[in-house]
Amino acid sequence: MHSKKQTPVKYYVGIDVGSASVRAALVDEFGTVVAHADQPIQIWEPQPDHYEQSSADIWAACCSVTKKVVCGVDPNRIRGVGFDATCSLVVVDKQFQPLAVNCEGQNCRNIIMWMDHRAVSQVERINATQHKVLSYVGGVMSVEMQPPKLLWIKENLQESCWEKAGYFFDLPDFLSWKATGVTTRSLCTVVCKWTYTSDGGWDDSFWKMIGLEDLVKDNYEKIGNHVLSPGESVGKGLTPEAAKDLGLPEGIAVAASLIDAHAGGLGTQFLLLFQVSETPIFVPGVWGPYFSAMVPGLWLNEGGQSATGKLIDHVVRGHIAFPELQSKAAASAHSIYTYLNSHLDLIKKSLPVGFLTVDLHVWPDFHGNRSPLTDLTLKGMVVGLTLSQGLDELALIYLATIQAIALGTRHILETMQAAGHRINTLFLCGGLSKNPLFVQMHADITGKPVVLSKEVESVLVGAAILGACASGDFASIQEAMAKMGKIGRVVQPNHEHKR
Repeated sequence: MHSKKQTPVKYYVGIDVGSASVRAALVDEFGTVVAHADQPIQIWEPQPDHYEQSSADIWAACCSVTKKVVCGVDPNRIRGVGFDATCSLVVVDKQFQPLAVNCEGQNCRNIIMWMDHRAVSQVERINATQHKVLSYVGGVMSVEMQPPKLLWIKENLQESCWEKAGYFFDLPDFLSWKATGVTTRSLCTVVCKWTYTSDGGWDDSFWKMIGLEDLVKDNYEKIGNHVLSPGESVGKGLTPEAAKDLGLPEGIAVAASLIDAHAGGLGTQFLLLFQVSETPIFVPGVWGPYFSAMVPGLWLNEGGQSATGKLIDHVVRGHIAFPELQSKAAASAHSIYTYLNSHLDLIKKSLPVGFLTVDLHVWPDFHGNRSPLTDLTLKGMVVGLTLSQGLDELALIYLATIQAIALGTRHILETMQAAGHRINTLFLCGGLSKNPLFVQMHADITGKPVVLSKEVESVLVGAAILGACASGDFASIQEAMAKMGKIGRVVQPNHEHKR
């Protein structure tokens, strides 16, 4: 008997820059994560609502984790690299050196993070213009988008930053530039966060109306005048310098990037609160419709709540019983959230766990409301507190916070459905999808089944899918999604818990 010679498996590298860490994965052509690594990155909070990062720190972390996942692998079998990242604003000068986005003049801190809310007055003035481009961001621009941040820099750092700036990048585009030396932007970032439209490009009248006419004068060189669809190959692939930094072969394909949540959409084949349609649907308070921003040829609406993971962390770590929780979780060799989930099971007695919070309610907009109320001035609230300070009470406020986030999700879904979307199933990815309580509460509170990715690291799979497309091994994003994006477990809602 003669066995056929097996074709060597092809690999792709996905690199994901989240708010607090950088992760990388080596993913094979079937969507299996072969290796993954992560490394924390620094966040500065010089004053309330100001959040900054360092592009040098982030790139160094990208290089470190990538070298780890490709170690020992035949480099000839690695075909492409894809990046995704938070939609933070990176500022560099004309020589691509970092420029300070702060009054302290700290050039290393050259990123205004996505969750930074310093540009409140700027976004209010932008929204007061009622310019037509705002209809593509739910009618009201968010302070988390880039135009208000750019206007803040011009008005507050005119000499130290604005006049010296050579380029303003969305973080995903900064990474593809760092890898290739090409200043191409992704259609995903410029459409979703900068008001670019896939049919008309930049609208001169908008930038002039809001006081940023400087960007028009140089043919938008500073914010991007060459745009590619996500997954298209950028330049000539990895430069020699970037290849050395990342531990990868020079010249391998680098993809036009995606915003991190959108990459999760590719990895799970769809994504919670992203709704794609063949025709545009305008939903008040929900971002979009964006054409071809995630999947070519389809319109995308994006509704979200701001900093939900940070909110859960804030509530848990700020409680007086947190040291006790930390100690008991460590003793049982579990994470604090696994321990909290098991503790809730212990105290629920005969009732379903969700009923424990019948007298405790959280309003979750500690960082304002992104969708569908679009009110960044809103604050959080807890109703039903007692004088008790033990672990039981910590577990209950943790549960109430998760329920509040799920109710916020339901509010967004109901708003989208009222505008014409049909939503029957939720596809969930990201860090919170690893928490079974978070998943079950979303299923129960929305009344819809929740589909999880077969691969836990679905965002990294999505980034790798971009690299696979750039390599030319797949004809389209859809083809790569079909082969590499794997659907896993389905969590059904318990309809007895509806009340």
